[in-house]
Amino acid sequence: MKILDREVASRVAGALLSIEAIRLQPKNPFTWASGWKSPIYCDNRRALSFPEIRNYIKEQLVLAAKTFQGVEAIAGVATAGIPQGALLADALGVPFIYVRAKPKGHGMGNSIEGKITPGQKVLVVEDLVSTGGSSLKAVQDLRAAGFEVLGMLAIFTYGFELARQNFEAAEVALLCLSDYAHLLPKALADDYIDEEALASLVEWRKNPETWGTPEADFPI
Repeated sequence: MKILDREVASRVAGALLSIEAIRLQPKNPFTWASGWKSPIYCDNRRALSFPEIRNYIKEQLVLAAKTFQGVEAIAGVATAGIPQGALLADALGVPFIYVRAKPKGHGMGNSIEGKITPGQKVLVVEDLVSTGGSSLKAVQDLRAAGFEVLGMLAIFTYGFELARQNFEAAEVALLCLSDYAHLLPKALADDYIDEEALASLVEWRKNPETWGTPEADFPI
């Protein structure tokens, strides 16, 4: 997992915080679908409602895409990767497709929507990477359909070690605009959190599975 640019990473983090696409609540944590308690909630789809931020993210995705050689198509991961991927494909002037979480339950039963061109070099777009499971499932589906996956772009990642291992095992290069490591100092500098909250957020990143539970070394 790599970051496009440190300055960009900080600016993207600040922008997402400013529109509450990222919310930090260490004293009133969220509960993820996995059951994990989390002091952070990230929904980058919110950026689509803010033209200036939406355009900045698009511009940076274009720059990130140009680091991959021979991009012939963009594939968005449903659902949040679809609009970002479509914006990127339009800016690059290349075809766009998207990958469903599971095959459509009626009609053609497609997992991939759009023209399937075996051998085509495709760059995958995600809004957020956590453990990488759903993102890499999309890669698997694309490869099974005959696409050559060049890599994946994401707006934000939590930077979990498990995700790094998963992407490495799948041999997929992941390039992100921003990440948790750049978010925390920006949040502190812009007064979204204080030093006490920062300490709790740092601990969550170390052990997200047990953070906030009675057995955790650093409870809420």
